[in-house]
Amino acid sequence: MREVCLATDDNFVESAYLRANPDVAAAVAEGSFRSGRDHFELFGRRENRNLRFEESVVPSDVRRDKLARIRPLLRTDLLCIESESGFDFLSDEFRAQFNIVDTMAVSSNDYDGNVLRLIEKHAGGLILDCGAGKRNRYYGNVVNFEIVPYDTTDVRGVGEVLPFLDASFDAVVSIAVLEHVKDPFQCAREIIRVLKPGGDLYCCVPFLQPYHGYPHHYYNMTHQGLVNLFDGALDDVVVDIPDSVLPIWSLTWILTSWANGLPEDCKEEFLDMHIRDLLGSPLDYLEKNFVRMLSKEKNMELASACVLIGRKSGSLSNRVEQI
Repeated sequence: MREVCLATDDNFVESAYLRANPDVAAAVAEGSFRSGRDHFELFGRRENRNLRFEESVVPSDVRRDKLARIRPLLRTDLLCIESESGFDFLSDEFRAQFNIVDTMAVSSNDYDGNVLRLIEKHAGGLILDCGAGKRNRYYGNVVNFEIVPYDTTDVRGVGEVLPFLDASFDAVVSIAVLEHVKDPFQCAREIIRVLKPGGDLYCCVPFLQPYHGYPHHYYNMTHQGLVNLFDGALDDVVVDIPDSVLPIWSLTWILTSWANGLPEDCKEEFLDMHIRDLLGSPLDYLEKNFVRMLSKEKNMELASACVLIGRKSGSLSNRVEQI
């Protein structure tokens, strides 16, 4: 049975969008749209278009062989439920401790060339995809670790307590995951723990990306923050900005989301502006419609910064008395 869900900014997959919308696929083939994504940005979002994912891409024999390879690498000090589809370590205790909630959102991203080369390099070994999402291709040497039981998920659990023995994997891949975990420092320590000495790490974390992903998005990172996350644990560290995360992705994401958050008449006015019209002092724009007519939710998504205001629980006198 095919999986159908509403297309959103967070779960968009080109192939799934075209599969669910044959009229769009035909229009792309005819050249009316450059891609399904273009149609989604212009029309599909407000038309509530769907994604349709193919039937399971998991060959039963490949999964069986992979699970047999995984079993000796699993920790025995954690509660685990084993089934034909994999190993589930997502206990109620972990759910509460790390704020895990069930979600219908589908996280699905394709591997770029760097990761594909890593998969080929370790064809005879095992790679941990830590926070794999739903994969469009199922590799026999990649262990798909997730909190969501997608059909491609092999092991279910939390990144802060990986259910694998020390030095289990030849490489670890973590793509757009660490911004969503409650404790990225603990997750980073766990990634290093399960990586073999001399093993390869490929980790990508957003910097200038708006609020995204469900149910939680906690932290973005600068390149220095990402390096600091693994401070002292890695040799030959290289920080790169591949084509898939160049600044143009942030610029188009922010502008597109901003425009789509405006009422239609205001949106058209905003889209008619030139780049030079937006290069003044922010103070000059504070009372403009395209600033004031964004919803609170959209402001939260695109905010330059967030402000927290609170009051510490209890009182000093009470604490002193208890001491």
